[in-house]
Amino acid sequence: MSGATNNGIISPSQLPNNNNNESAASATSTPAPEVNSDDQKQNLKQVINSIDKTLGLLHQLYLTVSSFDVSFQLPLLQRINGLVMELDNMKKLSADCNIQVPMEVLNLIDEGKNPDEFTRDVLNSCIAKNQITKGKTDAFKSLRKHLLEELEQAFPDEVEAYRDIRASSAAEMRQMAQAQGMLPNGDVKIKNEP
Repeated sequence: MSGATNNGIISPSQLPNNNNNESAASATSTPAPEVNSDDQKQNLKQVINSIDKTLGLLHQLYLTVSSFDVSFQLPLLQRINGLVMELDNMKKLSADCNIQVPMEVLNLIDEGKNPDEFTRDVLNSCIAKNQITKGKTDAFKSLRKHLLEELEQAFPDEVEAYRDIRASSAAEMRQMAQAQGMLPNGDVKIKNEP
């Protein structure tokens, strides 16, 4: 798909648009102001309700078409018009939603699979990478400890000086972190505004 970004995530604004005038106007207009979280949730609920209504209309249309008779022509046209109006409404509502969906999720849906598989696979991949990284970290800690023990036997005075330097450097870093509002792990404290 040409609207996909490098990370494989697309947003509704990247989907193909049938109205070229509208896309040209939106490309030249200024970006929309930031929408707060409650408005985004409300917009999302409206889109979800519109999707549910569209699915209901599609089901009604299916029932009408599957048992079509000439006498059902008017109800069929009414249901088609209702579906078109609801799809138009959904498109308008979705313009206010900024939801990014990974392409992998869309591919899973196209393949008829459960999109939760993507979430499970991502979590399992993160856990596996975390375990590999933890193993490497533990290996380096063990190597450092072993090297310090070997160096202490061969050069006890230099190792003692090294440990003093490390201790004073760590104390300075802690003081700087406290002065800057940083946490011991390097994160910055966020002050709550009154």
